[in-house]
Amino acid sequence: MPKRHFWISLLITLGLAAAAEPARGQAQLPHVPELDREQLEELGSSILQEADRWARFQQYDRALPRAELGVELLPSSAQAWGILGSLYLQVDRVEDGIAALRTARSLEPENALVRFALGSAYFQAENYEEAVNELRAGLDLEPGELGALFDLGNAYFMKGDFQKAIDYYETAFEQNDTFWPAINNIGLVRYEMGEVDEALELWEASQALAPQEAEPQLAIAVARYARGDRTAVRLAEAALELDVRYAEIDFLELNLWGERLIADARELLSTPQIQQVVSAVRNRRQPLSIEMIP
Repeated sequence: MPKRHFWISLLITLGLAAAAEPARGQAQLPHVPELDREQLEELGSSILQEADRWARFQQYDRALPRAELGVELLPSSAQAWGILGSLYLQVDRVEDGIAALRTARSLEPENALVRFALGSAYFQAENYEEAVNELRAGLDLEPGELGALFDLGNAYFMKGDFQKAIDYYETAFEQNDTFWPAINNIGLVRYEMGEVDEALELWEASQALAPQEAEPQLAIAVARYARGDRTAVRLAEAALELDVRYAEIDFLELNLWGERLIADARELLSTPQIQQVVSAVRNRRQPLSIEMIP
């Protein structure tokens, strides 16, 4: 943020930039009180809390400027840089996010949460090697963190190290035996390894844990359809009724569906019956448009 914006924002926040009366031949400038370090830190903390509140409502256009001002006021705060980095990632400014989180890491290298966030940022940037390094460093500091174990499994999956991916997914599931994404993703790995029966069993277990989740249901349908089971279309229809985003290949890739599974998914999703269902679901969920009569 340019310094002039910083100071203007600071003065407005403090109520010192209120409209002044026109000068009537003042002999000297009005006194502006200087802020000491403690006051600046209090102000910075308040602004960061405000940024966090806006972020919770996904109002990133309001949260981000406040976080940028927060790091101006608290340049030595790893928390401030961490919040800013996380907000950059939310608005797809990935490189800015990585830079901010690297600053947070330099300030607090033993902060596991910063390491986890930086690992996720590297994953978003498709730098899977660095993602692995940061996530493992964080887990050295805070072993057993469920989300980090899962993210590390994802990073190894994208690196093509299938066995390590499975190991970390299994460890994540050991932390919480209702965490269906871990079982689901082991199924994704097994399918890419050509172990279709094992993948189906894992997706069925995942579906049992989370019957209202579309992903395992659609994965089962795709695998069965690829084997010639045309009744799988009905299961695919039910899955897409739950979440029609899974009809989009880009969304499947975002959810780490591998090349083999996506190739089979294309075949099922391109059928006229599925296309009709997708169109109907999307039309039902279109926002209501009300014509205003003058």
